Amino acid sequence: MRSKSLTPRPVKKPTPAPSGGPIRWQWPARGKLISRFASGDPLRKGVDIAGEKGDSVLAAADGTVIYAGSALRGYGNLLIVKHSEEYLSAYAHNHKLLVKEGSTVKAGQRIAELGSSGTSRNKLHFEIRRNGQPVDPMTYLP
Repeated sequence: MRSKSLTPRPVKKPTPAPSGGPIRWQWPARGKLISRFASGDPLRKGVDIAGEKGDSVLAAADGTVIYAGSALRGYGNLLIVKHSEEYLSAYAHNHKLLVKEGSTVKAGQRIAELGSSGTSRNKLHFEIRRNGQPVDPMTYLP
């Protein structure tokens, strides 16, 4: 009769929920960077990316859409995605919004069509906010 080994089996550690780990940011659109963030400048709270009407606007990270509309002056058709208790991202001047408030989105998912709502040219205005304050997206994007 063989005796069973008394060596303990390795215990699998639970995988943390996506919101518990670091956020993996990615570019929300392809195109030329035409304006950069400037701390303290109310007109440069993010970056502007040029494009053509209808180009894809992509979720920069996994999250939940907490705002989809055009009621915030100066942003045109706007989406705001909550990524964690700390971080939000904003996508402004869209031609068409493809997701609704409450939608769960994945990084790289098409969420809007680039446009010129609230501005004089086709572009995406993209912001990252940490604890409600705008931060330089270039320090987060790969």
